[in-house]
Amino acid sequence: MKFPVVSGKNLSRKKLKFPDDLPAKYTLVLMAFYRRQQLDIDTWLPYANQLEHRSKDLAYVELPVIYEMGPVRQFLLNEGMRAGIPDQKARERTLTLYLDKASFLGQLGIGSEDEIQILLVANDGKVLWRESGTFSKNKGRSLEDFLAGLK
Repeated sequence: MKFPVVSGKNLSRKKLKFPDDLPAKYTLVLMAFYRRQQLDIDTWLPYANQLEHRSKDLAYVELPVIYEMGPVRQFLLNEGMRAGIPDQKARERTLTLYLDKASFLGQLGIGSEDEIQILLVANDGKVLWRESGTFSKNKGRSLEDFLAGLK
């Protein structure tokens, strides 16, 4: 399965296109579909930071996935999110996607927006590993076992 081609601006206002602009050989993509799911994303952040610091081949990004809306509403939402995230690195790694959610989710084989989705994506766009929901030691172990098999 390939990660669909999507584009937008990160919270540092830089235009990006994924998978072309994925930041590493392997990128852990943390996707949320509703504001309330940020708390679930936050459970993955300490682990994602550890992985990123241990491997130069791995980075992570946060992708809030939102329905299509006009440019003014996108600007207001992005600026509101930007104001709530003072950390520059977090702004750089957060790209809000405004798109046809049903089509995007269908291309990734995601049947529900009820839980966050975590994907490991190669720099060519191939989805290598996936999980959903909050972080657990078992999920982290599963990812580390998979990464160890890539070496």
